Amino acid sequence: MENEQSGPGTSLVAAAPRRRSRVLRRVLVTLVTAGTAGAAGYVGVLMLLPPPQPPPDRPPAPAPGPPPLTTVTAGVPAALPGLTALIRDRELYLRTHPRDAQAWAVLGTAYVERGRRTADAGNFPRAENALQASLREQPTANAQALEGLAALANARRDFGEAKRQGEQALTLQPTRWTTYALLIEAYTGLGDYAAARGTLDKLMELRTSPAERPAVMARASAVYRDRGWREDAAAQVADAAATAATPAEQAAYLERAGQLAWERGDREDALRHFEAAVRLDPDQRAALAGQGRALAALGRTAQAVDTYVLALAGQPSPQYVLELGELYESLGMLPEARAQYDLLRQRADRDLAGGVDDDLVIGQYEADHGDPQEAVRRLRDEWERQPGIEVADALGWALYRSGDPEEALEYAEKATDKTKGGGVRSALYVFHRGMIERDLGEYSSARRHLKEALQVNPYFSPIRAAEARRALQSLGDPPDDPAPAW
Repeated sequence: MENEQSGPGTSLVAAAPRRRSRVLRRVLVTLVTAGTAGAAGYVGVLMLLPPPQPPPDRPPAPAPGPPPLTTVTAGVPAALPGLTALIRDRELYLRTHPRDAQAWAVLGTAYVERGRRTADAGNFPRAENALQASLREQPTANAQALEGLAALANARRDFGEAKRQGEQALTLQPTRWTTYALLIEAYTGLGDYAAARGTLDKLMELRTSPAERPAVMARASAVYRDRGWREDAAAQVADAAATAATPAEQAAYLERAGQLAWERGDREDALRHFEAAVRLDPDQRAALAGQGRALAALGRTAQAVDTYVLALAGQPSPQYVLELGELYESLGMLPEARAQYDLLRQRADRDLAGGVDDDLVIGQYEADHGDPQEAVRRLRDEWERQPGIEVADALGWALYRSGDPEEALEYAEKATDKTKGGGVRSALYVFHRGMIERDLGEYSSARRHLKEALQVNPYFSPIRAAEARRALQSLGDPPDDPAPAW
């Protein structure tokens, strides 16, 4: 079915607001919360720590696996209860030891990870305050704090800042493998895939411990996936899951394996991986959202809705909100869909307060369900800042939806043509290109790309997959042209 189009007043923003730059946001947060340098700076940050809680009658049960401090500082996925315990421990410790630079860095990094796991951007200003406190205490040779700032910038989708902080950290400690992983993410977000591949090569050459190798393999899998090397990506993440040391770590890699299976259209295999991840770590909400996708593709839509709702209860990511809204829309449940789109607006506002850049997902929403012109404005700005493949695809589709298929095709080619950087085998990206080509009268290419989208993943979207089949049917069979005379 075609998407229900809302009127101009239902756009996420009726008029483009004046937006603060990332640098200005960071400066404002620091000035408001940190106070002046020296002792006053410590007081400013300490005042933001939650008040100490009375000790419970019994200490909480320890999370399975190694101590949370190890997992946070080693770049290995940690269990959410362990993160919570670590944050509480570091907050209490810093009230009496406010000049411990390492403790501030660990606390800041833990805030980043908790914010990422829970989609609660309120953790990110706290993370920045703690990491800046670490740098005030140890302004030089503090790779751990710089690495934490790089992780924070990645979580906020500020890949330029992540690159800057990560490269500084790597200059200080060239053998710190976790910094390489953060830089790969930053380079990918900036569309610098050559730098991402080169950084992975350097990471793979480092000597890492057996406990660290699964995380390195998982990072390699992500790069291989971006290059279109599906089998290599699947092999790397399978090995990572098989050798992971803790249930939370294994669950994280199983979720990625499930995502790879989903992207190639294997609904059953994807569901098995997602379910296994949730059994190991019930807080693995990304795997719950993956279950929702797979269940919907299998026709178990009531279960899919329930699973999405459960995922959103623990990790209300704007992306998952959008997915649930589109699932409702595909089922003809338009009031429920509109409620999700309203929630997306609220989540975007909350994320902005935490310094998170949601322009990509907002642009995707606006292109299909709101104001395509607003989508173009946002996504052009995003492309100027960080021209990754995902942004190229979204901008191309927004241009198409706003009535400019000629320029749209330029970006769709960037997202799908390996010679222009688009190595990811994405059914959605190829579908977008096929629809744009059909509008331009390039029927042979459109037919080829729409067919490819359905071959890559016949279930790639509860709305768009059906649209792809209708469009392909409307194009008919290729013309039986006579052979050229020689």
